[in-house]
Amino acid sequence: MKQVTKEHWNGYDTYVLHSPELEVTMIPRLGNNIISVRDLKLNRDVVRRPGEEELAFYLQKPYHFGLPILIPPGRIRKGQFEFDGVSYQFDRNTANDNHIHGLHRNQSWRCSDIEEDEEGCSVTTELLTESDPHWIEQFPIPLRLEMTYRLQGSILSQTLQVTNLGEKAAPFGLGYHTWFMVDGEPERWRLKLPVNGVYEQDAEQLPTGMISSLGELEHLSSGLSLKGTNLDTLLRASEGPAEARLTRDDGYQIRYTADEQYFKYWVLYTKGECDQYLCIEPYTWLSDAPNLSDPVGEGGLIRLEPQQAISLKTQIHIHQP
Repeated sequence: MKQVTKEHWNGYDTYVLHSPELEVTMIPRLGNNIISVRDLKLNRDVVRRPGEEELAFYLQKPYHFGLPILIPPGRIRKGQFEFDGVSYQFDRNTANDNHIHGLHRNQSWRCSDIEEDEEGCSVTTELLTESDPHWIEQFPIPLRLEMTYRLQGSILSQTLQVTNLGEKAAPFGLGYHTWFMVDGEPERWRLKLPVNGVYEQDAEQLPTGMISSLGELEHLSSGLSLKGTNLDTLLRASEGPAEARLTRDDGYQIRYTADEQYFKYWVLYTKGECDQYLCIEPYTWLSDAPNLSDPVGEGGLIRLEPQQAISLKTQIHIHQP
């Protein structure tokens, strides 16, 4: 069965993409987040799913569930920066009056297309940022965001097309705060990730400009056991394919791939000692990128020229044992 059905979560419309292997639930009216990826073969949740009773928490912190979209990702010192002659002031939403995890929260996206074919199915949604007054107050250059979620068998693809509708260059960054479940069994899981350095952070968790060796994380190159890990770590990607592999001891594997041209940073987050989940977060820009001495080169900031459009793609592959 390769089709899209319409359902509901807490009164909000959801679209469910079906294949024989996976069932993927997205919620366009609440931030266009994928709130569930269900493995039908093993009857397990692949990502952290919000319960019906968690609506209030979801509305407060939507980036704690599923595959939330971060535009832009990470922290910005005091939420302030200047780019191409335009001043930006983002909400100060951390204990230190910095900004974290972007302007995209619970905006309502419009479903623009549904496709079903012999190979899979997809849903495309769109958001015009100028339709959100609070967004445009903070980020005055209008953008069109168009997301296509496509499910083919055991592969879920996310393609975000971003278009600058303004008259000046826009500073763009994207990340995903993806909550992969490890089911309270971190000792059974190993993570392989091609990275070569750790970005040192100050007391406010902002990059200092220094990069240290991997140290205890050096086993990421061959497979790091999640048992006993306690991570909130910003990492520099190695050259070559951007791909995380999360493997269980029975051979069950999740491959998370990203466009290596843009995704040059990874964050690993366990929310305390690893137990139920591991967040694997691909970023196109480094935290506080606009305030670095070289925002584009050092920080990965994407300079989006007027009327320019780019596409950013990630995929999740599920491999059965």
